[in-house]
Amino acid sequence: MNVYRKYLISALAAFVGLAVVAMPGSAAAAAKSYGSTLTSPTTPALVTGANGFIKRWLVLDPVPARGLTRDLVQAMAKKQYFPDQYTIIPKNGEQETVDGKTLTWRAVDTKLYNVDLRHYGQAFHQPWTNVLFWAVTIVNSPREMQNVRLAIGSNAASVWWLNGQEVIGIYGDRQTVIDDGVSERVTLKKGSNVVRTMVVNAGGATDFCARFLDVNNKPIKGLTVTLREPHQ
Repeated sequence: MNVYRKYLISALAAFVGLAVVAMPGSAAAAAKSYGSTLTSPTTPALVTGANGFIKRWLVLDPVPARGLTRDLVQAMAKKQYFPDQYTIIPKNGEQETVDGKTLTWRAVDTKLYNVDLRHYGQAFHQPWTNVLFWAVTIVNSPREMQNVRLAIGSNAASVWWLNGQEVIGIYGDRQTVIDDGVSERVTLKKGSNVVRTMVVNAGGATDFCARFLDVNNKPIKGLTVTLREPHQ
């Protein structure tokens, strides 16, 4: 019996050993969890679902900031924090130097409709009060779509750009509400469209959400969201 038990134990150990050897490859492909709502991207692209929300972003570590009024936030939006801030499409892990501090761009997917910047701060040991965050993503359209709108929400204030043009801003101490701010009619180009935002928070939680609405104000599904343009 003892010999038999030793055999079983040896066989089980060998099996477990094989399983452990096989795990690293699959573990490497698994998403890293950032808080309870954010994960690292594990696929080249995401597709907007029935509700149209854009769920993949590159977020820059926050910059100290105060003020939520239109004038103060617009002044922040016009201040140069780092080179090419209105045109840059960074890579995950790239860094910027702002006021002598090194900040990192980080790729995140959200499990919900919104990107929770408090969870971002907790995951990467960054503040989320009295700060501003920059975020950017690329929305790929299968065809040109005219007369669409960029619909956004944020806690608290935010300014938004589409393909380098400012299209919408909301201000004041507010909670994130779906479609709280809606741009004028814009055109999504066939192919890559760059969406960029600056979110400013005072105290408490902070997050943002965004989606495109069609000519009938319905969410646009089937858009492909990436973090790199095809030629990069």
